[in-house]
Amino acid sequence: MTVHDVARRLPTIADLRDLCRSLAMLDAILSPDWESRYYSFNAAWAEGEEMASMRNGSGDEYSIVFSAAGAYVRGFDHESPMSPYGNDGEPWPGVIDDVPGVFKPFVEEAAFTDEDGVPVATACMWREATDNQWHHGTIDFPPDRADPDGAAGLFELLVNRSPEAFQRFAEDYYEVSVDLGAVSDVYALRPLGQELVSSLNAQVDLADLAQDISEIGYPQPR
Repeated sequence: MTVHDVARRLPTIADLRDLCRSLAMLDAILSPDWESRYYSFNAAWAEGEEMASMRNGSGDEYSIVFSAAGAYVRGFDHESPMSPYGNDGEPWPGVIDDVPGVFKPFVEEAAFTDEDGVPVATACMWREATDNQWHHGTIDFPPDRADPDGAAGLFELLVNRSPEAFQRFAEDYYEVSVDLGAVSDVYALRPLGQELVSSLNAQVDLADLAQDISEIGYPQPR
């Protein structure tokens, strides 16, 4: 699987945003320590912009910026042969070359580049608000690699959007039993109550999540 395959399987921008908020909320409940979280979401990342992110603690990460222009996705697999650090410090040809002008500021965003201003990316996708599909660059992938750009691993839960997929991930990553019904409720963006929170992590009070709920923009009754 490559970014080409992922782009065909991603949902609409709105559905992707909802999924990203759900992933972040689940991780906030399962991991009160922010530094240990895998998924996060900042509904006030910049003026008029929201950002979903993933980091696995081993150097792999992605960032998704949601704005009025649409959505921009950047992924980085540190072991990919398409890493700029194995390509003379330059992005792999085609990964970011075709990004439209409306998203160019994100390509050059300091949070997504290294100290030399090189975009830290092995995979990139984008979708303008008026588009009916996701787009990617024209890329000649390295041969004989099942996942040359890291897309399969990076975007696994964005492609397999079932609560069961998150349950399998979380039980492996956090080494705890994870209630599937509770995951399904959060995937449906149902408002959090103490019972739902406790079914995922008995050590967390709903009140403890106030800041996370606000940062993620997770819907709660007013």
